[in-house]
Amino acid sequence: MVYIIGAGPGDPGLITIAGVERLKRCDVVVYDYLVSPEILRFARRDARMVYVGKRGGHHTVSQEELNSLLVKEAKEGHTVARLKGGDPFIFGRGGEEAEVLEREGIPFEVVPGVTSAIAVPAYAGIPLTHREHTSVVAFVTGHEDPEKEKSAIDWEALAKIESLVFLMGVKNLAGITVSLIEKGKPPSTPVALVRRGTTPDQETLSGTLGDIAGKAEKANFTPPAILVVGEVVRLRERLNWYEKKSLFGKGIVITRPEEQSEELAELLRREGARVISFPTVRIVPPESFDALDWALAKIQTYDWIIFTSANGVRFFFERMAALGGGHQGSEGRENLHHRPRDAARRRDALHQG
Repeated sequence: MVYIIGAGPGDPGLITIAGVERLKRCDVVVYDYLVSPEILRFARRDARMVYVGKRGGHHTVSQEELNSLLVKEAKEGHTVARLKGGDPFIFGRGGEEAEVLEREGIPFEVVPGVTSAIAVPAYAGIPLTHREHTSVVAFVTGHEDPEKEKSAIDWEALAKIESLVFLMGVKNLAGITVSLIEKGKPPSTPVALVRRGTTPDQETLSGTLGDIAGKAEKANFTPPAILVVGEVVRLRERLNWYEKKSLFGKGIVITRPEEQSEELAELLRREGARVISFPTVRIVPPESFDALDWALAKIQTYDWIIFTSANGVRFFFERMAALGGGHQGSEGRENLHHRPRDAARRRDALHQG
């Protein structure tokens, strides 16, 4: 079985529940450049990862080699996840890969993903449709098959559409803007280029159809990016919510053990931070429990037990349970509860200490 899964536009929270569930089943994960590393963590620990991404026109493997790889892995009895950025069937060549699998008699499923065509404008504060501005939107590839003899894009028809979204259009930006203007789109039409959308590295460059190419060249604006054209771009001035988050664009390193960092990492991501997990400690049992066992045997004689970390609490009660201290453990827990009538005595104990 091959699952062709849309991984979403970059924010790991935008992969679907169905996508995560299928990913967890797979023996092999074949993934693209735009797939977030955070999403790969949903895969099984023993799954084999195969990178087949392309960046700046450089292909790790050709499409033909990739197709052969999917067929080979499936015929060898593996369950394969073909993990693609965005949605597999929106300018993602997922249809071509599905055709190959069908010809080879290999069962497959397609799990749709959130396409960058709608997610990236939303994260930039640009609604693609709006009752006061537009009821029509078109999605266009900015990079057609180079083997085509002539463009299949009807520029005259596109120039009449109110909202346009071009994917993979940075390299051909000058040609896109000139073609639209020549076919009647006003040079003053608002446009926005959004780079690395839905991630903490998101960058938005605003302008008009007439000047955006020059602005992008001056700013060295590189892919991956999408181009949004239309009056709806003006709404970004009021609706730009993501780039205003308190930690947007900041990189924050978490040094806690990886298994204990996710809660904090999620809180930071909600505020727009780029979270880097870099564990500098590892929590392991001590070489000997003799000292703890001696203390546990005398637990009823203590007035205070002070824990210096959540890990200390966990190991303490785990050891108590391991020693068969179920009843004793309950009493121990009871003794740890704060009792108001003992407050003065405890303060005295602290001062004496």
